[in-house]
Amino acid sequence: MTDTPASLRRRLALAAGVAALAAAGGAWFGWRRAQPSAGSLDTLWPQQFDTPSGGAPLVAASLRGKPLVLNFWASWCAPCVREMPALDRFHREYAPRGWQVVGLAIDGPTPVREFLAKTPVGFPIGLAGLTGTELVRTLGNTQGGLPFTVVIDASGRIAHQKLGETSFEELAGWAASLS
Repeated sequence: MTDTPASLRRRLALAAGVAALAAAGGAWFGWRRAQPSAGSLDTLWPQQFDTPSGGAPLVAASLRGKPLVLNFWASWCAPCVREMPALDRFHREYAPRGWQVVGLAIDGPTPVREFLAKTPVGFPIGLAGLTGTELVRTLGNTQGGLPFTVVIDASGRIAHQKLGETSFEELAGWAASLS
């Protein structure tokens, strides 16, 4: 049996339509994967983190109900080190307004203790270790880079996220946007 020119055109048109649909679907799935995720706090709240001092653990659930700046950092990360004074300033100036700041170190306890001895901060630091990289991914940082800052509003929603160094002015702007 031979194809007529009309049936051949229909089959070619159908094949082209299926190929175009498959390409569009693949492009859409690729685009969706590349979009930043708002992240999920479900993995954060049950966590407890050791502290550099070795005292009581930092319990994430205790941070609920007030706005929170959650900063993931490491002592070996130059932008993380540069932004520490800005985070500490934000903590000092905004804690009286109900804001919390917490640093989660993607680092070992000894380098964190050594860093904090040279650069003390007034806000709590938790030791997330290398498993903290999975936590940053669940909070929307699909690249897993540092520093990574998440602002959580008082109702427990992620309001802002930033991969890369932040500043006092940026933090204050985020706080103002939630007032």
